[in-house]
Amino acid sequence: MPRVSVIIPTYNRATPLQRAIDSVLAQTVTDIECIVVDDASTDDTQAVLAEYDDPRLRTFQHEENRGANVARNTGLDQAEGEYVALLDSDDEWKPEKLERQLARLEVAPDDWVAAYCDWEYDLGGSSDGLKRRIAALLDRAEADHPTEGGGDELVREILADNLHTGAGSTLLVETEVAREVGGFDEDLDRFQDTEFALRVVQAGKLAHVAEPLMIRHDTASPSAETYRDANEALLAKYEDTIDELEAEGHDVRSQRNLFVAKHFLAEGRPVAGTRYLRQAAVSSHEVPGVLAAVARGATQRKRAAVVAMSMVTALTLVVGLTRAYTHARASDSA
Repeated sequence: MPRVSVIIPTYNRATPLQRAIDSVLAQTVTDIECIVVDDASTDDTQAVLAEYDDPRLRTFQHEENRGANVARNTGLDQAEGEYVALLDSDDEWKPEKLERQLARLEVAPDDWVAAYCDWEYDLGGSSDGLKRRIAALLDRAEADHPTEGGGDELVREILADNLHTGAGSTLLVETEVAREVGGFDEDLDRFQDTEFALRVVQAGKLAHVAEPLMIRHDTASPSAETYRDANEALLAKYEDTIDELEAEGHDVRSQRNLFVAKHFLAEGRPVAGTRYLRQAAVSSHEVPGVLAAVARGATQRKRAAVVAMSMVTALTLVVGLTRAYTHARASDSA
């Protein structure tokens, strides 16, 4: 039995798929199997897979396109390893990725059932990718939130968009646990890795390896509407949990509104972005990320009206934060 079963779902990504597979087969942990599930690709994916002559590579092909979640579950059904690890076909791992995660779990108590790691971006010379990277880095600056553990605390942090595990390409989890929690929700179009991570941390504890061991490549992003709809689906699925968290004083929905707002702002759609921003909770460490989204949107559209509205959005954000700071200082002085 292999120590780790790596699951790579893919659809029409023949070129990056080879890079992903190579990064798995080059792991310093060699007791692995690499399971590629081709979700009925119409490009050269099968030709790429046929080039490999490595007994650790196992391939499966869907007769019709059924979505990434179904492909992941197919891989989970076929996995023979003690652990399963997930990798999207357009990402790649550094050679010591699995070794570092296994070492972290080996010294942890038995109820620590999974581990994720940090990641970095390969921008491919894209100036637009550079803006996304800056926004992502600034958005995380000075944030003070737990990065590992389990139970209600991590559920809260993940739902509130404070903890980003990148589970679709970073997560290593005990195979038995992955199956016990039901695998991936095949009804979700996006946030499937986030939602899967939520169920994992309810079953056991999640460890964090604070090293960038996964490389995320610059690919096209879905529309802001796609993120908005997926966000609403996630909120609906966890409505009762979110109600309980907000009754305890934790801001969840407003944090999710901030997430949606930034995607609209980054598309150069300040009217829709500002609408969600006004329903959001924006702490000081999140301001750079919002301003970066505003700047990216203004640069993308390059229209005077968009630039002007973007400046208004930025000014509204700063004024709102100033008022909140003043109110907090007054409360402390009272």
